This record gives sequence, C-alpha cells and structure tokens, in this order.
Amino acid sequence: MINLSQYSAIFIANWKLNGNFTFLKEYYDKLKVSSNNCTVICPPSIYLNSIKTNKENLYTGAQDVSFYNEGAYTGELSASMLKENGIDFCLVGHSERRQYFRETNESIKIKCENLLRENMIPVVCIGETLEQKENKLTEEILFTQIKKSIPNIANNKNSIIAYEPVWAIGTGLTPTLDEINSVHELIKNFNSKFKNFKVLYGGSVKSTNSKDINSLKHVDGCLIGGASLKVDEFNTIIS
Repeated sequence: MINLSQYSAIFIANWKLNGNFTFLKEYYDKLKVSSNNCTVICPPSIYLNSIKTNKENLYTGAQDVSFYNEGAYTGELSASMLKENGIDFCLVGHSERRQYFRETNESIKIKCENLLRENMIPVVCIGETLEQKENKLTEEILFTQIKKSIPNIANNKNSIIAYEPVWAIGTGLTPTLDEINSVHELIKNFNSKFKNFKVLYGGSVKSTNSKDINSLKHVDGCLIGGASLKVDEFNTIIS
C-alpha cells in the first residue's frame, strides 16, 4: 500500500460527471505534478484506464465503489475490479452520493471495508449541511459520520478523511480559515486513533484560496471539484 506519510500534502481531483478523450489528452499534456505532493485524479470510471500515473506521486482514483463484491448487480464495479485495474484510491461517501443516491453511513462503512481488503485507500467524505451548521450541529453530525462510516480496520496509514461542508460544495462559499482549521482539529481529536489521519479539505477550493487553506496546521491537502477541471488552475493549486 502507498506510504501516505511520505507526502507533505495530498491533492485529489474529483472530475465528477465530466470529461472526454480530447479533454484527457489536453489535460495531461499540461498537468504538472510536484514530487513532494501526492496528486490523485478521479475521472468518470469509463476513463480510469485511459489516464496516466507514475506510481510515485501521480495516481488514479475512482469516484465510487460497489457495496457488493460480486453477483447480479448490473452496472456496479467491485473493489477487486478496481484494484485489478491498478486503481489505488477511491472516494467514498461523497455528499452527492449521500444526497442523490441515498447512501448511508452503514453502506459507506462496508464500501471502505471492501476497499481496505484490496489494499486500496478509501477517501471517506464527511460534512454538514447549512441547516445543520446554523443549528450548531456540526460536531454531532461529523462525529456520527466518523463513528458509523469508518471501519475499525481503518487507520492513518490506509485511509484518508475529507471534510467537505455540504453548503460549500460548488457554491463559491467557504468557511473561514479559522473554521476550517478548527473543524479539522476537531476531527483529529475525535479520539486518539484519528490524531495522525490525513484530513483533506474540500468545498469551493480554487487557486485563489488553496495556498491559505493548505497552510493551515491541521489541513493535509485538498479535495478539489470544479477547479480541478481547469488544468492551469489545478496546476497552481498543487504546486
């Protein structure tokens, strides 16, 4: 399994439902990765075998994995299938999966377990809605998601947590730097097990704020959505 501790920061591009072969070629012709950081590109699954990796600091990640390992489940991709195709990372429990596909903490936990058995690194996404934030439920929501989504076999060497406040994804809104740092510290202090976990921030990350966000004490990198589709801006973020 990849040694996460060797990297000063981890940057993950979530392309969501975007891209085509022309886009891929132009993107990778311009992509510039740093040897000090880990960069992961998560394209739509049909392109997983079409993008470049160097197995040193540039990796491929999936946007999701099946709850099932095999069987009559049309359209699904299992953890073993992803692993067999050289995929090292996988997003799990993104807020869009939770919202649009009704994923639960319990199903996310099983997906994580499936990935870990294949020596793949789950990137477990957690975050609160605006209503929950306004009702001062952030701590309660995050702790519930951590407790119920992350399996006992997960640790700081084989798993990553991504904090994405739901109200900041794709809205242009971001928490203050103090809020981001405080929430990341909260996550790492959930209990001693999580003290050394890599915790990434996601939610309207762009080139104009990424440097300040990534310089925070308790932030270990970023999960980038829309801005990752613009290779020049993504290069600035990961540099």
